[in-house]
Amino acid sequence: MTTARGHRTQAERREQTRTALLDATIDCLVELGYPRTSMQEICARAGVSKGAFQHHFAAKTELMAAAVEHLTNRLKEQREPEIGRLPEGPERIAAAVDLLWDSYSGTLATAAMELWIAARTDPELRAAMRPVDRALGRSTLEQIATLSGNLPREKVETLYWLTVNLTRGLALDAELGGDPHRRKQLLDEWKRIAVAHFAS
Repeated sequence: MTTARGHRTQAERREQTRTALLDATIDCLVELGYPRTSMQEICARAGVSKGAFQHHFAAKTELMAAAVEHLTNRLKEQREPEIGRLPEGPERIAAAVDLLWDSYSGTLATAAMELWIAARTDPELRAAMRPVDRALGRSTLEQIATLSGNLPREKVETLYWLTVNLTRGLALDAELGGDPHRRKQLLDEWKRIAVAHFAS
């Protein structure tokens, strides 16, 4: 809460500093890639001293995992109005697939991909990323489940994980310069299959 004079409280300043570090980390991952994302560069972009950084995060790996969580939560907040406007009936499944594609592509896909590639040979980063990735997957699944109406839970989970893995593959294809027309065709075909199978 801000005081009557307009001064920020200590908690507000801490949150602002933390957010600046997380946003700068995402920007660095997308623009520079993980190997060139240094603490010095992150602090410079965030306008934060190294000491302030260490006050918020004990290690680089902790910051990386928190940055992905931060971006995912921010994207989920942006999607909430769209979720409320999803159509009823079979079209709802196709619209939900589009929402998942929007969420798992773009900036999130680029940043997360950089981290998971690095995590393959970095046990400390992998250990930091895995619980965040699993928790975010579960929370997104629960969000999708609330939209599924009378669709059985088993079908909801199958639809969700098939879509997530497809969209991650399509996001990788986009990063590698694949054909956008082909990606659209594949996504449209998956929506057709999903509606036909899961809405029956």
